[in-house]
Amino acid sequence: MADEHREIAAVQALHRIDPETGAVIPPVHLSSTYGRGSDNELLGSIDYRRPHGPTEQHAADVIARLEGAAETRLFSSGMAAIAAVFETVPTGGHVVAQTEMYYGAKALLNRLAAKQRLSASFVEPGNLEALRNSVRPGETDLVWVETPANPGWKIVDIAPTADIAHAAGAPLAIDSTCAPPCTTRPLELDADIVMHSATKYLNGHSDVLAGVLSTREITPRWAEIGEIHNKTGALAGGMESWLLMRGLRTLFIRFERQSANALAVAEAMQTHPAVESVLYPGLPSHTGHEIAARQMTNGFGGMLSLRLKGGYEAARKLAAGTKIFIQATSLGGVESLIEHRKPIEGPDSPTPDDLVRLSCGIEPAESLIEDLRQALA
Repeated sequence: MADEHREIAAVQALHRIDPETGAVIPPVHLSSTYGRGSDNELLGSIDYRRPHGPTEQHAADVIARLEGAAETRLFSSGMAAIAAVFETVPTGGHVVAQTEMYYGAKALLNRLAAKQRLSASFVEPGNLEALRNSVRPGETDLVWVETPANPGWKIVDIAPTADIAHAAGAPLAIDSTCAPPCTTRPLELDADIVMHSATKYLNGHSDVLAGVLSTREITPRWAEIGEIHNKTGALAGGMESWLLMRGLRTLFIRFERQSANALAVAEAMQTHPAVESVLYPGLPSHTGHEIAARQMTNGFGGMLSLRLKGGYEAARKLAAGTKIFIQATSLGGVESLIEHRKPIEGPDSPTPDDLVRLSCGIEPAESLIEDLRQALA
């Protein structure tokens, strides 16, 4: 599907006009249960809100169209979606993941490994040779990848990664939270499952907690994910789904502005005397820029990180000293956020002490740059 058609599908929420009222904005359905007729037949297509009601299904259908997915499911959070994928790994199964990835997902994987529920190997993001050496044909049950990898924003080449996973008999799951389907569609690059923390770019307004899984094709594993989704009740609510769908309508234009702002901030910070390095895949100097330019077709996103010459204390002061950037955890919203990442992830985190993570919103780029300069001064 052409990108302009995807954008129309998002903006118009699949052009589903309410048949009873003619409302252009989709209604929100909050009912937890649905009626039956005199012969116990359903009056509609749904009998109970678990696993999904009409609003949840509508939002899932919009995302499936954007991803080019066979099916999409909404979860109560990104971690609930991640946990559902990990739950499909058989007891004693082997998972290959990244040394640099969302710390919550890595912590869950390590917890499962410590309980001998599964075994896990970790490779540097984008190191195809290390991945090839880590997968175990016939034993590896899942390859889990995040690109761009939080918080250093290393890039993974999805298509050859999928080839390596599939050669070992394992599906490839991609955490694409920081590269939403307006810019990257992993399923078209032969990934099997794509996950988003829908709290971030898909919603874009920092008022929803939700997660998303989409699949390239309906497989026994996907059927198991559906069963886990239903049986655990880790479901997005009707209002959350409606707010998510509201946010999806502006995804393309928000992401374009956030990407432009992040690139402007990255270029400005490259020459600042207090900054050791700028980590942003949109910069030609970034080691993964060439791959990112091929995979991220409509912008490199609003996420970048700064490493400061003054170390931990300089990073702390910068995060606390901005006036426009808000010091808070999360990303992808219309408001710009800043965070000294190491103390958030904890002492065992591999994140450098001097790293500050920025999520650029849609404020004027010049104001964001000046805010960082005054804080660094």
